[in-house]
Amino acid sequence: MFYRENGQFKTSYRADQQIFGITQDRVAVLLLVAAAFLVVPVITSEYMFRAILIPFVIMSLAALGVNILVGYCGQISLGSGAFMAVGAYAAFNFFVRVQGMPLLLALLLGGVCAAAFGILFGLPSLRVKGLYLAVATLAAQFFSDWMFLRIKWFTNDAPSGSVQVSDLQVFGIPIASPISKYLFCLTILVVMALGAKNLVRSAIGREWMAIRDMDVAAAVIGIRPMYAKLTAFAVSSFIIGVAGAMWGFVHLSAWEPAAFSVDISFKLLFMVIIGGMGSIMGSFFGAAFIVVLPIFLNQFLPFVGSLVGVEISTSGISHAELIIFGALIVWFLIVEPHGLAKLWSTGKQKLRLWPFPH
Repeated sequence: MFYRENGQFKTSYRADQQIFGITQDRVAVLLLVAAAFLVVPVITSEYMFRAILIPFVIMSLAALGVNILVGYCGQISLGSGAFMAVGAYAAFNFFVRVQGMPLLLALLLGGVCAAAFGILFGLPSLRVKGLYLAVATLAAQFFSDWMFLRIKWFTNDAPSGSVQVSDLQVFGIPIASPISKYLFCLTILVVMALGAKNLVRSAIGREWMAIRDMDVAAAVIGIRPMYAKLTAFAVSSFIIGVAGAMWGFVHLSAWEPAAFSVDISFKLLFMVIIGGMGSIMGSFFGAAFIVVLPIFLNQFLPFVGSLVGVEISTSGISHAELIIFGALIVWFLIVEPHGLAKLWSTGKQKLRLWPFPH
């Protein structure tokens, strides 16, 4: 009864084009963001920050970038891990080679380098699409793995191939404790999510969706496929690159090229598929599913084993995680191919009519 639009009249185009058209949605989002900034740091343990919240926030940002390319523009990409690696290593080189380089600027410059890398490997999208484009972007993954393993300059001539950063601070505020890392990542996520939401609602966002739906018809009505596709690759790679830099700087602190393997590319694609393609909210749902579910299964399976009197080994738990994880992905694709965001949208529509059946 509380989720109704009764009495909410829109008298201008500006009001009609709001991101959240219903007052209840705006209030709920503001309360959620306020709770994430004010309540969560007070009641959450250090383990929750390190194992769940910080990875969830960073992966949500990466999934957001993938969703712009895959969900809104319809360009299948398997090179997301490569774009994260480019962002991380570029930010690292800016941070350690330029004296006095601010952390925030290094992260943004890492995203710019990832955007240039994404445009380079997005050029095949002008001629191929579908599975062929996925294979072409997969080449970016293999190329980045080779580049960061063999060219020692990118790792600052480290003999082991691994790099590390320390003494992170923003505007003189140290980013060392789990709470400060969480708040720093959350701030970047909120800003970029708001920017992405406005971007997909703009003219360029409508061009991306036209290319996704039917690129030939989009070209006929005057949309330039080259401009639309390459801008989608650039924006997506920029966001993914910033997420990769945050993953290396904030979450890992020390990493090697294996930290951005092809596995992470598949995980990001699964996040978009499960969460909902072409939905900003779906990026958060998919990241929560991918990040939280393995941790939940790791705690839940031994508990079930103890109830039935069966001792499950560590390797058995890891294998069971993969089986259940894969089965749930297949189940979601069959039951709701449009992802968790579609279920969320359907639930909100039903609330508008509840308790009436029509």
